[in-house]
Amino acid sequence: MTIETLKNTQPERPLEIELEALEFTSLCPLTGAPDFGRLVIRYVPGEELLELKSLRDYLTSFRQQRILQEEVVGAVLDEIVRAAAPRFAEVEGFFNVRGGLTTRVRTRFGANPLAYA
Repeated sequence: MTIETLKNTQPERPLEIELEALEFTSLCPLTGAPDFGRLVIRYVPGEELLELKSLRDYLTSFRQQRILQEEVVGAVLDEIVRAAAPRFAEVEGFFNVRGGLTTRVRTRFGANPLAYA
């Protein structure tokens, strides 16, 4: 499954967009048990914007996929970069307690032109 995009009508105006998937789920590849968490996506678009329904459908496709939490975050970032060619993108996963531990995973593409010094 791929993420669709929309044309950014104001690419000269840098925007940082933050999206949050509050009920993300995937399956543990070792046990098959569900992993629950929250994904936060931040990006500065170039010529394309992420189409939200398509993004939601893409994220929902992980519900039946056996994948490590760390791999989820990387896969989502790779698809965002492939689909929209943003100036900057960051995906952060906050996964619920499993075995007494929570997991937080973050990965980035590019440098954020809107980052505060």
